[in-house]
Amino acid sequence: WRITEDLIALFQASHQPPAVFLSGSAIGFYGDHGDFDITERDIATNIDFASTLCKQWESIAQQARPFTRVVNLRTGIVLEPSGGALAKMLPPFKLNLGGRIGNGRQYMSWIHINDMLDAMAFLLTDSSIEGPVNMVAPIPVTNKQFTHTLASVLQRIAIFPVPAFILKCLLGESSSLLLGSQRVKPERLNEASFNFSYPDLPSALSDLLKK
Repeated sequence: WRITEDLIALFQASHQPPAVFLSGSAIGFYGDHGDFDITERDIATNIDFASTLCKQWESIAQQARPFTRVVNLRTGIVLEPSGGALAKMLPPFKLNLGGRIGNGRQYMSWIHINDMLDAMAFLLTDSSIEGPVNMVAPIPVTNKQFTHTLASVLQRIAIFPVPAFILKCLLGESSSLLLGSQRVKPERLNEASFNFSYPDLPSALSDLLKK
């Protein structure tokens, strides 16, 4: 929040502020929506750690609108094998110790790192887009589906689930980041005819883990 506030202060003081401001956010903005499809038109249904964080962050970023075009990047799980969530998941899965989280029915909305970067470049140049943009692939999957796909690509088994109560004990309120369900669709990117190189999970994981 403080970094975003400092940037806006610089925009205000500048004689030539940037033409566009891509500001971080996350699909946690929406809270837990269960099995329902979510687009940029939807609002938070449950107020939790992630939604409170993202709503305040976006509210601060919008203060830059008098000076520049503001795009709020509501990012899902960015898949990249050397960092982020996928890097943390790989070691137990490679040892055949992976498994679903909770009941596995919660939806995970993800995006390949290359599509994330391409979408950011697209948003920098398309001056017609402002406000929230869902940075996710077109086909979200449940945690159970994600687990099975990752195990299949790695040619491993995944039979060791992580019970929800353990995550709640370890992580407290932030366990909602893993147990909440967000079936998010990239409606605004689709409407702008952005082309995803990796629209489905098998192709994304196969590309990322082929080495």
